[in-house]
Amino acid sequence: MRYRPNARANLGLSEYNTPPHSGRSTPFNDSDAANPYAYGQRFADNLESQNDEAIDGLGAKVKLLKDLSIGIGNEVRESTIQLSQMNDAFAETGGILAGTFRRMNNMAARHGCRWMWYMVFGVVVFWFFIIVWWFRR
Repeated sequence: MRYRPNARANLGLSEYNTPPHSGRSTPFNDSDAANPYAYGQRFADNLESQNDEAIDGLGAKVKLLKDLSIGIGNEVRESTIQLSQMNDAFAETGGILAGTFRRMNNMAARHGCRWMWYMVFGVVVFWFFIIVWWFRR
């Protein structure tokens, strides 16, 4: 279909009384037919009220998104603080473990290899008990 800019003018329809036809009966009474401007104005007012309702709905959605983004920001801040505290705790634990291994190595150097034989013996006995328990089940 070709676009014809003067199609509305050729039909004789005025600017104010051409709402889209829905096929339903009009809520306006017959006296409005005498004043087409009043009908067009009511239609424009109806559209304006629908626009206002849509704007209110969008405003509520924007407020919800704003509250959601503020909540996310607060959660990120709290998580950053908690991660910083965990980092400090892990650094402290690493220092404690390093000191423990240093003392264990010093002890091993003083006592020679005897402690290693005790550990090997303990591991062998442990595995022996595990194997016996496994086959007795």
